[in-house]
Amino acid sequence: MTNFTTIKGFAFDMDGVLADTAKFHTVAWHQIADEVGTTWTPELEESLKGIDRMGSLALIMDAGGVADKYDQTARENLATKKNTHYRELISTLTPDDILPGMQKFLTELKAAGYQMSVASASKNSPFIIERLGLTDYFKAVVDPASVTAGKPDPAIFAAAADVLGLQPSEVIGIEDSAAGIQSINGAGETSVGIGDKDVLKAANINFGSTADVTLAAIEAAW
Repeated sequence: MTNFTTIKGFAFDMDGVLADTAKFHTVAWHQIADEVGTTWTPELEESLKGIDRMGSLALIMDAGGVADKYDQTARENLATKKNTHYRELISTLTPDDILPGMQKFLTELKAAGYQMSVASASKNSPFIIERLGLTDYFKAVVDPASVTAGKPDPAIFAAAADVLGLQPSEVIGIEDSAAGIQSINGAGETSVGIGDKDVLKAANINFGSTADVTLAAIEAAW
């Protein structure tokens, strides 16, 4: 970890950090799992966190042993079906769905002059941010399609620093998934994990809830 005073920006994951859109992913992916004959389990649900759309579909098919039954066209059709259902669900989002403490934290960061970006595996992030009323806080949203690989590869968090014009050492990444923490660390940024410390044990700093995250708390944990 670098010195806290060198930090100039923050890169946020979306699902589970800014809003609980993960519950909508769960509903939509569960439907796809049922369709292909894969048994839905808590372990499978956890493994999908932070993973992009096609990667998640591959994990579901592998879990059910049905990967060889679907060619690329069939996979793309299933992924599109999942996304259509997911967008129907997230269209109900409002600013009331921002996770506890995050609106206040974003306001605190903006007032203090920090730059902010979003590094989410979801291609729907701009739409979600708009629904939450958070567009003005973020300089940029990294498009997952524009990077070489999804989480846990470091590319997306490296891009999240680059769009801010910052070095990775100047950025704190905030995540709720193990894959995301691995991505942040791999990019050379300081990682803040939100959730189970056992799952996010690779994070530099851990908080149990979004409500616990403040600038003072991060600096104290440094």
